[in-house]
Amino acid sequence: MTASTPPAPPFRDPRLPFAKRVDDLMSRLTPDEKTRFLHQFAPAVERLGIAAFRTGQEALHGVAWMGPATVFPQAVGLGATWNEDLLRRVGEAVSKEARAMRARDDRVGLNVWSPTVNLLRHPLWGRNEEGYSEDPRLTSALATAYTRGLRGAHPVYWRTAPVLKHWLAHNNERDRDTSSSSVRPRVLHEYDLRAFRATVEAGAVAGVMPAYNLVNGRPNHVSPHLAGHLRTWTEEDLLVCSDAGAPSNLVDSEHYFATHEEATAAALRAGVDSFTDHGTDSSTTLARVRGALDRGLLTEADVEAAVRRQLSVRFRLGEFDPGHDPYAVTADTATDFDTPEHRALALEAAEQAVVLLRNDGVLPLAPDTRVAVVGLLADECKLDWYSGTLIHRSTPLEGLYERFGADRVSFAEGVDRVRLRAADGSHLHVLPADDSADEAHGSEGALDPALLAGRTDLPPLTTDAVGTEFALTDWGEGVLTLRAPDGRYLSVAGDGRLRASADQPGGWVVQETFRLEPHGDGHLLRHLGTGRHVRVAADGVKVAAPDEDAAEVFGLVVTERGEDAVARAAAEADVVVVVAGNDPHINGRETEDRTTLRLPAHQERLLRAARAAGPATVLALVSAYPYAVDTEGLGAVLWSAHGGQAAGTALARVLAGDVSPGGRLPQTWYADDADLPDPLDYDVIGGRQTYLYFGGAPLFPFGHGLSYASFGYGDLAARVADGRVSVSFTVTNTGDVTADEVAQLYVRAGCGSVPRPRRELLAHRRSGLAPGETARVSFEVPLSAFAFWDVAHGRWRLEPGPYALLVGSSSEDVRLETTVVLDGEPAAPRPVRERGLAAADFDEQSGTEIVDRTRAAGDAVTPVADRTGELLYRDCDFGSGVTGVTVSVAGGGTVEIALDGGPPVAVLSPDAPTSGPYDYVDLDGAFTAGGVHDVRVRLRGSLRLAHVGFSG
Repeated sequence: MTASTPPAPPFRDPRLPFAKRVDDLMSRLTPDEKTRFLHQFAPAVERLGIAAFRTGQEALHGVAWMGPATVFPQAVGLGATWNEDLLRRVGEAVSKEARAMRARDDRVGLNVWSPTVNLLRHPLWGRNEEGYSEDPRLTSALATAYTRGLRGAHPVYWRTAPVLKHWLAHNNERDRDTSSSSVRPRVLHEYDLRAFRATVEAGAVAGVMPAYNLVNGRPNHVSPHLAGHLRTWTEEDLLVCSDAGAPSNLVDSEHYFATHEEATAAALRAGVDSFTDHGTDSSTTLARVRGALDRGLLTEADVEAAVRRQLSVRFRLGEFDPGHDPYAVTADTATDFDTPEHRALALEAAEQAVVLLRNDGVLPLAPDTRVAVVGLLADECKLDWYSGTLIHRSTPLEGLYERFGADRVSFAEGVDRVRLRAADGSHLHVLPADDSADEAHGSEGALDPALLAGRTDLPPLTTDAVGTEFALTDWGEGVLTLRAPDGRYLSVAGDGRLRASADQPGGWVVQETFRLEPHGDGHLLRHLGTGRHVRVAADGVKVAAPDEDAAEVFGLVVTERGEDAVARAAAEADVVVVVAGNDPHINGRETEDRTTLRLPAHQERLLRAARAAGPATVLALVSAYPYAVDTEGLGAVLWSAHGGQAAGTALARVLAGDVSPGGRLPQTWYADDADLPDPLDYDVIGGRQTYLYFGGAPLFPFGHGLSYASFGYGDLAARVADGRVSVSFTVTNTGDVTADEVAQLYVRAGCGSVPRPRRELLAHRRSGLAPGETARVSFEVPLSAFAFWDVAHGRWRLEPGPYALLVGSSSEDVRLETTVVLDGEPAAPRPVRERGLAAADFDEQSGTEIVDRTRAAGDAVTPVADRTGELLYRDCDFGSGVTGVTVSVAGGGTVEIALDGGPPVAVLSPDAPTSGPYDYVDLDGAFTAGGVHDVRVRLRGSLRLAHVGFSG
């Protein structure tokens, strides 16, 4: 007799619904096995044939950190395309490469942490490159398209499982793990949540990642909005993955909880399902979970809820159905990597991302133009922190050589050529190295590239009589790099020695940046990665030890100024193209916000030299963020984010007119630093931020972008019916070349019971039109898009009245306008006699911030820095009258309550400060009012106000 094969368990049965299969698998896992699934690196369960699983694979604009991959433009560049179809196709290509790469290297994950849907509220944010737009609707439209491409079109199985970053209201790197974003309810609902919500509701999102920061005094990793909002938007199980190290931050830097067991329990109960902490070592996280279980802070049901959500994602990825997974890699799909189609798509994306900001007729360049291409980025193809390793590379210089011929293109990088003279008269010298077989550092891939060590296999710097001439670049604020003649940057490895060893600046802590500090008749050279000065020792050039006071005083010998080289190249040309911008690893990056919109002084020098040389000057900005630049006297200005592997070819094709530029700005370009709010002011309404509320004159407005063609708009029609507004109009290419136009529809509310946006994007469409071609553009806009969050009643409300519909090619270039009158719900006064006033539901405020009412939920309001703050609540209905008031407060200070513009009617203070910020007391006082009034509440001291109630 032969033994029969035992039947497969139900969790292996592809005929059953995923939910039933998850139930079966959960029933087979032991409590300890379930607990082990809570860490980012979930181990295998061999007795059940379950493989190990890792959450998290960076894939923002290509598969990142895992070696060579197709590199598409930065996310902000993809945002500039305003093209959902393109974003979907890019997402599809990235997910195909992730599958193909995983077949060769199982470290490549399919739970992709992308895209970033944080809104580009403030242009000085260091991670501006990661987002799509300052507008929530444009952001959600593009994020939805990208996640659909990442997910795939199969109704059951997913090619990859996208996780949106970073929940919530996260736009600053300074003190990012301890700073709190004060977000009033209108901003929360109308701005920050909106970008996430529409993308989640579209059904192609597997989860979210909370951000490092706090919102209203509470860390995002214990946010009640995860359960109160996020999980209500879809019936799918959403996997919430912590950001790296954030669970430990709850105790270590934020001091929000006293113990890690309490913090871990609170995060898990709030909705965090996977803990990204302590790298691949899960032992610390597991010990905290077990400790929380032992103390009764968690239940097995809490653990099971998180594990269930992770398993739901794994089933959708086809892990348990290798014979049914349509995206399982086969002989045919194993080569879905660096395909001709992906290379063409990378070029298309880079071309569509170019924005023409100004053109006085200089562009496009004639075929016989003699071009000088100059600038620090003229021969660079920069990567950022979330890039893969380049397989192909195209710089602006290479693109122009290819397009116009090397004999018609001159080049000057514009670096300062320098030697560094030591105190004894010798000069820093780079020894030759036999490095011919070396691969680019990091090309092998790393789960965390921050762990890649600096190179020690090359000889350290020494000194000799002549020295080496270095290329010095000042990237702004005195942060500079020094490059050896062989193209390698000076860097410091773990042994403290200086070597010419880095292909590019990079790493979590950049080891290739320095600062020259005036000292007597020379300079000290400070290495910024270690914070220590450089010294010359008998065994080589190194950074001083922490306890050493042995800094070398260097003489800076300038052999050539960058502007002189630029002037020479420009003198030979008809047009000079100045390529300026940033290195994504320096001055504006993750962990580091910018301090100014201005171009670095070094690049301003080069631009002035090009202008002074005489030829027509084109400024091509290649950057991760906007600049405030003086465009006077420039023949043309273009902007592109760092465009990935095809960036140079794309820029050259646009300059030559092979492609008409069709990109549009995804965020406002402000004219001056004075136009910007404080980076920590998250109140876009009260602070008059973004194109929605900014009333000044921008350098270039949101949605702006020029073309080599011209376009006419006409035949605007609008109709209100069936719960939506139908809008249509025609767009005609009235120019001589085929080109793309991005038609944009905005609304401006004519009814104003509360401040509404100056104009607000409702819809857009990018279309390619041949000369003379006309297309009819139609949009169906639901009436809900015209509503606002009514803080008086805690819900969305459509206000009745006129709404102007504005059609054009930017937020300021309006070509057509009409008005529709919408029915809605009239404004009603606040029913304060019945409900009182939630402190955070103010209409206006000054000098206050929103904080956490408790560690678990709720908001309160407190004066900033224990000073004086004021809150205004309009149209409060006291009915037939009240005679008393009760305020719920914690801390110490005074509450003053006044009606309209009058003096205080009630002044209330606790006898003594409460014992803690969450120890609330109710203070009662006499208060007489009837009818409808504005209520003003003044807060003094460190007092927290949660609620004001009325009685009598």
